[in-house]
Amino acid sequence: MSISNLLVPAVLFFALGFLARVIKSDLRFPPDLAKALSIYLLMAIGLHGGYELAKADMVTALNSIMWALILGFTLPILGYLILAVTRKVNPLDAAAISAHYGSVSAGTFLTAIAYLDNIGVQYETYPLIMLAVMESPAIIVGLLLAAKARQTLAAQEAASSQGGAVSSPDEGGDSGNNFGELLRDAFTNGSVVVLIGSMIIGAISAPSGMEKLYPFVNDIFMGILCLFLFDMGMVAAKRIGDFRKIGIVLALFGVVMPVLGGLIGAYVGHSILGFSVGGATLVAILGASASYIAVPPAMRLAVPEANPSFYLTLSLGITFPFNVIVGIPLYHSVAQALAG
Repeated sequence: MSISNLLVPAVLFFALGFLARVIKSDLRFPPDLAKALSIYLLMAIGLHGGYELAKADMVTALNSIMWALILGFTLPILGYLILAVTRKVNPLDAAAISAHYGSVSAGTFLTAIAYLDNIGVQYETYPLIMLAVMESPAIIVGLLLAAKARQTLAAQEAASSQGGAVSSPDEGGDSGNNFGELLRDAFTNGSVVVLIGSMIIGAISAPSGMEKLYPFVNDIFMGILCLFLFDMGMVAAKRIGDFRKIGIVLALFGVVMPVLGGLIGAYVGHSILGFSVGGATLVAILGASASYIAVPPAMRLAVPEANPSFYLTLSLGITFPFNVIVGIPLYHSVAQALAG
Protein backbone atom coordinates (compact mmCIF):
# COMPACT_ATOMS: atom_id res chain seq x y z
CA MET A 1 0.00 0.00 0.00
CA SER A 2 1.67 3.21 -1.18
CA ILE A 3 1.07 6.58 0.49
CA SER A 4 0.89 8.10 -2.99
CA ASN A 5 -2.27 6.08 -3.63
CA LEU A 6 -3.97 8.16 -0.92
CA LEU A 7 -3.15 11.41 -2.74
CA VAL A 8 -6.45 11.33 -4.61
CA PRO A 9 -8.02 14.79 -5.03
CA ALA A 10 -11.28 13.58 -3.49
CA VAL A 11 -9.48 12.32 -0.35
CA LEU A 12 -7.38 15.47 -0.15
CA PHE A 13 -10.50 17.65 -0.34
CA PHE A 14 -11.97 15.62 2.53
CA ALA A 15 -8.81 16.41 4.51
CA LEU A 16 -9.11 20.09 3.56
CA GLY A 17 -12.70 20.23 4.79
CA PHE A 18 -11.66 18.54 8.02
CA LEU A 19 -8.83 21.04 8.48
CA ALA A 20 -11.12 23.99 7.74
CA ARG A 21 -13.37 22.94 10.60
CA VAL A 22 -10.48 22.27 12.98
CA ILE A 23 -9.03 25.75 12.47
CA LYS A 24 -12.53 27.21 12.91
CA SER A 25 -12.80 28.66 9.42
CA ASP A 26 -16.07 30.40 8.58
CA LEU A 27 -16.39 28.25 5.45
CA ARG A 28 -19.77 26.52 5.23
CA PHE A 29 -21.75 24.72 2.52
CA PRO A 30 -25.41 25.69 2.03
CA PRO A 31 -27.51 22.70 3.22
CA ASP A 32 -29.45 22.53 -0.04
CA LEU A 33 -26.22 22.43 -2.05
CA ALA A 34 -24.92 19.49 -0.03
CA LYS A 35 -28.18 17.64 -0.67
CA ALA A 36 -28.02 18.46 -4.40
CA LEU A 37 -24.48 17.07 -4.61
CA SER A 38 -25.63 13.83 -2.97
CA ILE A 39 -28.52 13.49 -5.43
CA TYR A 40 -26.23 14.07 -8.41
CA LEU A 41 -23.69 11.47 -7.26
CA LEU A 42 -26.36 8.83 -6.67
CA MET A 43 -27.95 9.62 -10.03
CA ALA A 44 -24.64 9.43 -11.87
CA ILE A 45 -23.55 6.09 -10.42
CA GLY A 46 -27.08 4.74 -10.92
CA LEU A 47 -27.15 5.69 -14.61
CA HIS A 48 -23.68 4.28 -15.18
CA GLY A 49 -24.45 1.10 -13.28
CA GLY A 50 -27.76 0.59 -15.08
CA TYR A 51 -26.12 1.04 -18.48
CA GLU A 52 -23.52 -1.57 -17.62
CA LEU A 53 -26.14 -3.82 -16.02
CA ALA A 54 -28.03 -4.01 -19.33
CA LYS A 55 -24.98 -5.77 -20.75
CA ALA A 56 -24.30 -7.91 -17.65
CA ASP A 57 -25.06 -11.51 -16.83
CA MET A 58 -28.39 -11.66 -14.98
CA VAL A 59 -27.46 -14.80 -13.03
CA THR A 60 -24.47 -13.01 -11.50
CA ALA A 61 -26.64 -9.94 -10.87
CA LEU A 62 -29.25 -11.97 -8.98
CA ASN A 63 -26.52 -13.74 -7.01
CA SER A 64 -25.08 -10.34 -6.10
CA ILE A 65 -28.49 -9.16 -4.90
CA MET A 66 -28.90 -12.26 -2.75
CA TRP A 67 -25.53 -11.74 -1.07
CA ALA A 68 -26.24 -8.04 -0.61
CA LEU A 69 -29.34 -9.03 1.35
CA ILE A 70 -27.37 -11.57 3.38
CA LEU A 71 -24.75 -8.97 4.28
CA GLY A 72 -27.40 -6.35 5.00
CA PHE A 73 -29.22 -8.61 7.44
CA THR A 74 -26.25 -10.30 9.15
CA LEU A 75 -23.75 -7.46 9.68
CA PRO A 76 -26.06 -5.52 12.06
CA ILE A 77 -26.53 -8.67 14.13
CA LEU A 78 -22.75 -9.12 14.31
CA GLY A 79 -22.37 -5.50 15.43
CA TYR A 80 -25.11 -5.89 18.02
CA LEU A 81 -23.44 -8.98 19.50
CA ILE A 82 -20.09 -7.19 19.73
CA LEU A 83 -21.69 -4.22 21.48
CA ALA A 84 -23.51 -6.56 23.85
CA VAL A 85 -20.19 -8.14 24.85
CA THR A 86 -18.65 -4.74 25.62
CA ARG A 87 -21.54 -3.86 27.98
CA LYS A 88 -20.85 -0.18 27.32
CA VAL A 89 -24.28 0.71 25.91
CA ASN A 90 -27.82 -0.40 26.65
CA PRO A 91 -29.66 -2.69 24.18
CA LEU A 92 -31.56 0.17 22.53
CA ASP A 93 -28.35 2.12 21.86
CA ALA A 94 -26.76 -1.10 20.58
CA ALA A 95 -29.69 -1.68 18.19
CA ALA A 96 -29.47 1.85 16.78
CA ILE A 97 -25.68 1.72 16.39
CA SER A 98 -25.64 -1.73 14.77
CA ALA A 99 -28.22 -0.65 12.17
CA HIS A 100 -25.74 1.93 10.88
CA TYR A 101 -23.09 -0.74 10.37
CA GLY A 102 -25.27 -3.01 8.28
CA SER A 103 -26.29 -0.25 5.92
CA VAL A 104 -23.92 1.46 3.49
CA SER A 105 -22.19 4.78 2.92
CA ALA A 106 -22.47 6.04 -0.64
CA GLY A 107 -19.74 8.60 0.11
CA THR A 108 -17.28 5.87 1.11
CA PHE A 109 -18.24 3.80 -1.94
CA LEU A 110 -17.71 6.75 -4.29
CA THR A 111 -14.35 7.50 -2.71
CA ALA A 112 -13.35 3.87 -3.26
CA ILE A 113 -14.27 4.18 -6.93
CA ALA A 114 -12.10 7.30 -7.16
CA TYR A 115 -9.26 5.41 -5.48
CA LEU A 116 -9.51 2.45 -7.89
CA ASP A 117 -9.74 4.76 -10.90
CA ASN A 118 -6.67 6.64 -9.70
CA ILE A 119 -4.53 3.49 -9.56
CA GLY A 120 -6.02 2.05 -12.76
CA VAL A 121 -7.85 -0.94 -11.25
CA GLN A 122 -10.89 -2.23 -13.15
CA TYR A 123 -14.02 -3.37 -11.32
CA GLU A 124 -17.40 -4.97 -12.02
CA THR A 125 -20.63 -2.97 -11.88
CA TYR A 126 -22.49 -5.52 -9.76
CA PRO A 127 -21.43 -3.82 -6.47
CA LEU A 128 -23.52 -0.84 -7.64
CA ILE A 129 -26.59 -3.08 -7.48
CA MET A 130 -25.52 -4.29 -4.06
CA LEU A 131 -25.13 -0.68 -2.91
CA ALA A 132 -28.78 -0.01 -3.73
CA VAL A 133 -30.01 -3.23 -2.11
CA MET A 134 -28.06 -2.88 1.16
CA GLU A 135 -29.53 0.50 2.11
CA SER A 136 -32.68 -0.86 3.77
CA PRO A 137 -32.21 -4.35 5.31
CA ALA A 138 -30.10 -3.03 8.19
CA ILE A 139 -32.85 -0.58 9.13
CA ILE A 140 -35.27 -3.49 9.36
CA VAL A 141 -32.86 -5.45 11.57
CA GLY A 142 -32.34 -2.38 13.75
CA LEU A 143 -36.08 -2.04 14.24
CA LEU A 144 -36.42 -5.70 15.16
CA LEU A 145 -33.50 -5.54 17.60
CA ALA A 146 -34.97 -2.41 19.19
CA ALA A 147 -38.38 -4.08 19.54
CA LYS A 148 -36.74 -7.09 21.18
CA ALA A 149 -34.74 -4.81 23.49
CA ARG A 150 -37.91 -3.02 24.60
CA GLN A 151 -39.59 -6.32 25.41
CA THR A 152 -36.57 -7.45 27.44
CA LEU A 153 -36.31 -4.16 29.32
CA ALA A 154 -40.05 -4.12 29.98
CA ALA A 155 -39.93 -7.68 31.34
CA GLN A 156 -37.00 -6.78 33.60
CA GLU A 157 -38.80 -3.70 34.93
CA ALA A 158 -41.98 -5.68 35.49
CA ALA A 159 -40.09 -8.36 37.39
CA SER A 160 -38.30 -5.83 39.59
CA SER A 161 -41.37 -3.73 40.35
CA GLN A 162 -43.97 -6.54 40.61
CA GLY A 163 -45.95 -5.42 37.56
CA GLY A 164 -45.64 -1.68 38.18
CA ALA A 165 -44.02 -0.85 34.84
CA VAL A 166 -47.11 -0.43 32.70
CA SER A 167 -45.86 2.35 30.45
CA SER A 168 -42.97 0.44 28.85
CA PRO A 169 -45.09 -2.26 27.21
CA ASP A 170 -47.42 0.44 25.89
CA GLU A 171 -44.47 2.25 24.34
CA GLY A 172 -43.41 -0.99 22.67
CA GLY A 173 -46.94 -1.44 21.36
CA ASP A 174 -46.92 2.06 19.85
CA SER A 175 -43.67 1.23 18.09
CA GLY A 176 -45.22 -1.95 16.77
CA ASN A 177 -48.12 0.04 15.32
CA ASN A 178 -45.61 2.21 13.44
CA PHE A 179 -43.52 -0.74 12.28
CA GLY A 180 -45.15 -0.99 8.86
CA GLU A 181 -44.71 2.73 8.25
CA LEU A 182 -41.07 2.55 9.27
CA LEU A 183 -40.46 -0.34 6.88
CA ARG A 184 -42.07 1.64 4.10
CA ASP A 185 -39.82 4.60 4.90
CA ALA A 186 -36.80 2.31 4.78
CA PHE A 187 -37.59 1.11 1.27
CA THR A 188 -38.75 4.49 -0.06
CA ASN A 189 -35.84 6.47 1.34
CA GLY A 190 -34.83 9.20 -1.10
CA SER A 191 -31.33 7.84 -1.73
CA VAL A 192 -32.73 4.39 -2.50
CA VAL A 193 -35.34 5.83 -4.90
CA VAL A 194 -32.76 7.93 -6.76
CA LEU A 195 -30.21 5.14 -7.02
CA ILE A 196 -32.59 2.34 -8.07
CA GLY A 197 -34.60 4.63 -10.35
CA SER A 198 -31.46 5.87 -12.10
CA MET A 199 -30.24 2.30 -12.55
CA ILE A 200 -33.52 1.33 -14.19
CA ILE A 201 -33.36 4.36 -16.49
CA GLY A 202 -29.77 3.56 -17.43
CA ALA A 203 -30.66 -0.07 -18.12
CA ILE A 204 -33.66 0.59 -20.40
CA SER A 205 -32.48 3.76 -22.17
CA ALA A 206 -31.30 3.59 -25.76
CA PRO A 207 -27.49 3.61 -26.09
CA SER A 208 -27.67 6.77 -28.21
CA GLY A 209 -29.45 8.59 -25.40
CA MET A 210 -26.93 7.45 -22.82
CA GLU A 211 -24.06 8.66 -25.01
CA LYS A 212 -25.47 12.18 -24.83
CA LEU A 213 -25.41 11.95 -21.03
CA TYR A 214 -21.74 10.94 -20.98
CA PRO A 215 -20.39 14.41 -20.02
CA PHE A 216 -22.95 14.64 -17.20
CA VAL A 217 -22.33 11.16 -15.83
CA ASN A 218 -18.57 10.94 -16.34
CA ASP A 219 -16.74 14.19 -17.12
CA ILE A 220 -17.89 16.24 -14.13
CA PHE A 221 -18.28 13.32 -11.72
CA MET A 222 -14.90 13.64 -9.98
CA GLY A 223 -15.29 17.38 -9.51
CA ILE A 224 -18.68 16.96 -7.85
CA LEU A 225 -17.26 14.17 -5.68
CA CYS A 226 -14.50 16.51 -4.51
CA LEU A 227 -17.09 19.11 -3.49
CA PHE A 228 -19.14 16.45 -1.69
CA LEU A 229 -16.17 15.14 0.29
CA PHE A 230 -15.03 18.70 1.02
CA ASP A 231 -18.35 19.22 2.81
CA MET A 232 -18.20 15.79 4.45
CA GLY A 233 -14.78 16.60 5.86
CA MET A 234 -16.24 19.61 7.66
CA VAL A 235 -19.18 17.58 8.96
CA ALA A 236 -16.92 14.77 10.18
CA ALA A 237 -14.64 17.23 11.99
CA LYS A 238 -17.67 18.66 13.76
CA ARG A 239 -18.60 15.19 15.05
CA ILE A 240 -15.09 14.20 16.10
CA GLY A 241 -15.46 16.62 19.00
CA ASP A 242 -17.93 14.19 20.55
CA PHE A 243 -15.21 11.55 20.85
CA ARG A 244 -14.97 11.91 24.63
CA LYS A 245 -18.70 11.28 25.03
CA ILE A 246 -18.59 7.79 23.56
CA GLY A 247 -15.49 6.45 25.31
CA ILE A 248 -12.50 4.49 24.08
CA VAL A 249 -14.31 1.14 23.83
CA LEU A 250 -17.01 2.49 21.52
CA ALA A 251 -14.39 4.40 19.54
CA LEU A 252 -12.54 1.11 18.99
CA PHE A 253 -15.82 -0.42 17.82
CA GLY A 254 -15.96 2.31 15.17
CA VAL A 255 -12.67 0.95 13.79
CA VAL A 256 -12.91 -2.78 14.50
CA MET A 257 -16.42 -3.24 13.10
CA PRO A 258 -15.63 -1.81 9.64
CA VAL A 259 -12.47 -3.94 9.46
CA LEU A 260 -14.49 -7.09 10.25
CA GLY A 261 -17.17 -6.10 7.75
CA GLY A 262 -14.52 -5.32 5.16
CA LEU A 263 -12.86 -8.71 5.58
CA ILE A 264 -16.23 -10.45 5.25
CA GLY A 265 -17.10 -8.37 2.21
CA ALA A 266 -13.77 -9.05 0.53
CA TYR A 267 -14.24 -12.79 1.03
CA VAL A 268 -17.79 -12.68 -0.36
CA GLY A 269 -16.69 -10.59 -3.34
CA HIS A 270 -13.73 -12.77 -4.26
CA SER A 271 -14.46 -16.31 -3.09
CA ILE A 272 -18.26 -16.46 -3.46
CA LEU A 273 -19.16 -13.97 -6.20
CA GLY A 274 -15.91 -14.45 -8.12
CA PHE A 275 -15.22 -10.76 -8.68
CA SER A 276 -11.91 -9.27 -9.69
CA VAL A 277 -9.67 -7.48 -7.20
CA GLY A 278 -11.47 -4.21 -7.93
CA GLY A 279 -14.92 -5.73 -7.58
CA ALA A 280 -13.99 -7.54 -4.35
CA THR A 281 -12.61 -4.26 -2.99
CA LEU A 282 -15.95 -2.55 -3.61
CA VAL A 283 -17.86 -5.37 -1.89
CA ALA A 284 -15.45 -5.02 1.03
CA ILE A 285 -16.29 -1.31 1.15
CA LEU A 286 -19.99 -2.16 1.29
CA GLY A 287 -19.36 -4.47 4.24
CA ALA A 288 -17.13 -1.95 5.99
CA SER A 289 -19.05 1.29 5.58
CA ALA A 290 -21.54 2.77 8.03
CA SER A 291 -24.56 4.80 6.96
CA TYR A 292 -24.76 8.45 7.97
CA ILE A 293 -27.59 9.59 5.68
CA ALA A 294 -30.44 7.05 5.52
CA VAL A 295 -30.21 5.30 8.89
CA PRO A 296 -29.86 8.20 11.40
CA PRO A 297 -33.30 9.74 10.71
CA ALA A 298 -34.89 6.27 10.73
CA MET A 299 -33.34 5.42 14.09
CA ARG A 300 -34.20 8.83 15.53
CA LEU A 301 -37.84 8.19 14.66
CA ALA A 302 -37.99 4.50 15.51
CA VAL A 303 -35.67 4.40 18.53
CA PRO A 304 -35.97 7.81 20.22
CA GLU A 305 -34.56 6.31 23.42
CA ALA A 306 -31.16 5.81 21.75
CA ASN A 307 -28.50 8.52 22.09
CA PRO A 308 -27.85 10.16 18.66
CA SER A 309 -24.38 11.29 19.72
CA PHE A 310 -23.36 7.64 19.93
CA TYR A 311 -24.34 6.48 16.46
CA LEU A 312 -23.63 9.77 14.65
CA THR A 313 -20.17 10.16 16.19
CA LEU A 314 -19.29 6.55 15.43
CA SER A 315 -20.54 6.45 11.83
CA LEU A 316 -19.56 9.93 10.69
CA GLY A 317 -16.85 11.04 13.11
CA ILE A 318 -14.83 7.82 13.34
CA THR A 319 -15.74 5.13 10.79
CA PHE A 320 -16.12 7.39 7.75
CA PRO A 321 -12.71 9.11 8.15
CA PHE A 322 -11.07 5.78 9.00
CA ASN A 323 -12.44 4.15 5.86
CA VAL A 324 -11.57 7.08 3.58
CA ILE A 325 -7.99 7.43 4.83
CA VAL A 326 -6.99 3.92 5.96
CA GLY A 327 -9.76 1.44 5.17
CA ILE A 328 -10.00 1.72 1.38
CA PRO A 329 -6.33 0.91 0.66
CA LEU A 330 -6.44 -1.74 3.41
CA TYR A 331 -9.43 -3.54 1.87
CA HIS A 332 -7.82 -3.30 -1.56
CA SER A 333 -4.72 -5.00 -0.16
CA VAL A 334 -6.91 -7.74 1.35
CA ALA A 335 -8.60 -8.29 -2.01
CA GLN A 336 -5.19 -8.53 -3.67
CA ALA A 337 -4.06 -11.08 -1.08
CA LEU A 338 -7.17 -13.20 -1.64
CA ALA A 339 -6.54 -13.13 -5.38
CA GLY A 340 -3.09 -14.57 -4.73
